[in-house]
Amino acid sequence: MANFNKVILAGNLTRDPQLTYLPSNTAVCEFGMAINRKWKSQNGDMRDETCFVDLRAYGRPAETLNQYMSKGKPLLVEGRLKYDQWEGKDGQKRSKLYVVVDNFQFLGSGGAGVARGNQEGGGGRVQRPQPAAAPTVAGADEPPPYDDVQPPAGDDIPF
Repeated sequence: MANFNKVILAGNLTRDPQLTYLPSNTAVCEFGMAINRKWKSQNGDMRDETCFVDLRAYGRPAETLNQYMSKGKPLLVEGRLKYDQWEGKDGQKRSKLYVVVDNFQFLGSGGAGVARGNQEGGGGRVQRPQPAAAPTVAGADEPPPYDDVQPPAGDDIPF
């Protein structure tokens, strides 16, 4: 049986990121996002739904998110779900489901940037989006095959 754990979210931060460091000196950034969904109900009314999600990034991406993001800013993230369980000081069992950020992209004005990280504790690197390369076509150095065709003159134009 195959397993697949991938999450892609676009939303706005609900609070400023909080940066801490593990004993191994790996950066950890925790933040929350709100993801809004709008739809039209069967009776024609517009409906809104907001999903609040906790997220965590590690390494260099964590430091980048902490430096450039703040409450209300839009962000696109790609990551995976992680479920933690522990026992609280009061003896009660606790659990939390959150998204571990693997990649992210800044949205909105101010230019877009992409960062990619590794697994927990892994160091990522920041990458700037590159312009898309023109598709390569066989014989691309040759002129188009119909360069000697002239448009119809005067009233012969069909539109």
